[in-house]
Amino acid sequence: MTTWDGFHAFATTPVAAPPPPDAPSRSLEERLAYHSRFVTVRTPAIDTLAKNVRTLMILGRHQTVTARPSLIVTGPAGAGKTTALLQVGRACHLAHTRRHGAAATAGQAPVAYVLVPPAASAKTLATEFARYLGIPVTAGMSQAQITGAVCHTYTAARVQLVMIDEIHRLNPRTTSGAQSADLIKDLTERIGATFVYAGIDVTTTPLFTGVRGAQLAGRASLIDCTVFPACLGDEEPFRDLITAMESALDLRHHRPGTLPRLVPYLHERTASRIGSLARLIRQAAITALIDGTERITKTTLDAIRLDHLAEQHHRPSGQPRSNRSP
Repeated sequence: MTTWDGFHAFATTPVAAPPPPDAPSRSLEERLAYHSRFVTVRTPAIDTLAKNVRTLMILGRHQTVTARPSLIVTGPAGAGKTTALLQVGRACHLAHTRRHGAAATAGQAPVAYVLVPPAASAKTLATEFARYLGIPVTAGMSQAQITGAVCHTYTAARVQLVMIDEIHRLNPRTTSGAQSADLIKDLTERIGATFVYAGIDVTTTPLFTGVRGAQLAGRASLIDCTVFPACLGDEEPFRDLITAMESALDLRHHRPGTLPRLVPYLHERTASRIGSLARLIRQAAITALIDGTERITKTTLDAIRLDHLAEQHHRPSGQPRSNRSP
């Protein structure tokens, strides 16, 4: 995903979809592969991010003097930040191709997706930007040379949206973190693209501190990708999410309505985190296919071992754990 070829393949591969009601039954292997990929349910976070990205791209389309306004997606681990980021990136890529045609966009890369490396220095971060578009980098190149090559190539490739994930890894209070923050500021001013960042609880990190943090905070809007509440006014977003996931299952004996009836259990079991919920349902579906039951029950769900954060929430420290199969 952090190379143009990988992102292009992701963006252009048809998304997983449940079979139409009148479609022939798929084989076991096809259904195992389907539940491994599974559908991406459109969440409020994806809708909000998509709307804001589109608006900011239009807003900054003719802005050439200063850096364009940007966005930061924040929230706890497992809240769906990266999923939202990638879905918006896919939509931007496909919209660009539809608007200009495949032939006209050959050699162009409208979207870039870069991960901030752990303990990133300005040079290693610049190298990640170079790696995405396959820009050759040699050991003897300076940071300034790599940055110049990145800015030239990204401009030539008509990159319009730059997505930087794991932004919480940057700490402007350290020398390397400050230099990396300066690099990103430099890139935003030299590449005519809209920048969108994503990171874990960035408002509690040093990212917004000091002069550099103030500059970022003054240019970036914040989108909070929170965990899914059980209730929001008269709405029940967590139930709606579960219902959408259940309707996408391809299991021959599953009873519709089973999972929505388990909303309180699922909300507690997954700590209301969409990442844990998606993993739980996908893993339960694959288990149901392998053991031949072809349905998901509470017994099936309770036998799944989830990520440590969800398990700790479900069984607080000090509470004995039953022997559950992985």
